[in-house]
Amino acid sequence: MAGVARFVASSLAPAAQRFAPTAAGGVLRQILEIAIDGYQRFPGAERIADNKLERCDGDVTDAIEAVIDQHIRLAGVQGFVTSIGGLVTLPVALPANLTGLAVVQCRMVAAIAHLRGYDLDDPRVRTAVITCLLGEEGVAARLRKSSLVSSPLAIATAPVFDPELDRQISGEVVAELIGRISGKRMALTVTRRIPLLGGAVGAGVDGWTTYRVGQFADQSLVRRIRRPIEQ
Repeated sequence: MAGVARFVASSLAPAAQRFAPTAAGGVLRQILEIAIDGYQRFPGAERIADNKLERCDGDVTDAIEAVIDQHIRLAGVQGFVTSIGGLVTLPVALPANLTGLAVVQCRMVAAIAHLRGYDLDDPRVRTAVITCLLGEEGVAARLRKSSLVSSPLAIATAPVFDPELDRQISGEVVAELIGRISGKRMALTVTRRIPLLGGAVGAGVDGWTTYRVGQFADQSLVRRIRRPIEQ
């Protein structure tokens, strides 16, 4: 196990060192734009949400469940990153699996927000979408430590957009994503000598994480009346 730990540390340390808060914010902005606007053969959040809503005959609850189910399956498919129309060629300074999973989870949360009536062009909502990637436990832990001062709902409905909070959350989310990849790589390293097990573990980890993020977003982003940004 000591060898596994050294492998994980040596693989991820260079990536972690690159992410000052400003750099983290830039990376997540790019990921979020792809998730919301789409990229080549990867439809954006609003298109996905509206499609599910139509298929569910206008039932928002059923549409949200369908969005989550779709993204759990997508996250669990091995090699899904390479199927997203050139995604791996983008200049995003994160490992390909982490980038692809972050895009999928961001799109899922953004689609849920859209279905609940939030404006995805609102920077407050975009910050809330990113915050949801921390998951329930991640948000709760950071609220206890005061490294996060607001819940996703409070951020999405705040009177004004807070750029400093956005940068802070971006750093926290990138650190969380790198930590998840660390745990996943450790599990894959342990199981890689067992035929088929490594792939199953990787798919299971990504699918389970996506499920937890989707459930947290569903519970957090309740339907609210939109408020304009104060200048």
